[in-house]
Amino acid sequence: MITGHVFIATSLDGYIARENGDLDWLLKYNDAGEDHGYNDFINRIDVIVMGRGTYESVRKMGEWFYTRPVLVLSAKLSAQTVPAELTGKVRFSDKSPRDAMAMLSSEGSRHVYVDGGQVIQSFLKCRMISDMVITTVPILLGAGRTLFGKGQRDLELVQKNTRSFPSGLVQSAYDIIR
Repeated sequence: MITGHVFIATSLDGYIARENGDLDWLLKYNDAGEDHGYNDFINRIDVIVMGRGTYESVRKMGEWFYTRPVLVLSAKLSAQTVPAELTGKVRFSDKSPRDAMAMLSSEGSRHVYVDGGQVIQSFLKCRMISDMVITTVPILLGAGRTLFGKGQRDLELVQKNTRSFPSGLVQSAYDIIR
């Protein structure tokens, strides 16, 4: 059975990016020399699914750093050709979350990293996320792109663990009750 998993950081006030998609506030914590568990997480992942906003933000950061195949869900990008330097690493699709997961499952994927606010929200609405690791960064942005958006119905979670880091980051892992 295929499962969706979230590993994401938010500001203390719940934003995953600035309004323009910028992640400058987050990047300085990547250089803290701390192991936040990303490598262990990604080693269990077969494929990454993200939205156009996340894809465009990552592209602005320079060299493509994902080690797993990436499926970008975007009606706008689905009609475009993948940039030559990302051929074999990225593909675009306008599929719904359910159709994307069915396609990935038929290709042999079992563990999918779901990334990006709107994509995470759409997968949560379809009950296609099994667990989440959310790292809270000690910064208040005041505005930006939210992780959960508005209108999310009640979704019960079970906290698995919480840990803090010397940099001030606090990371909590949750299972989603089906």
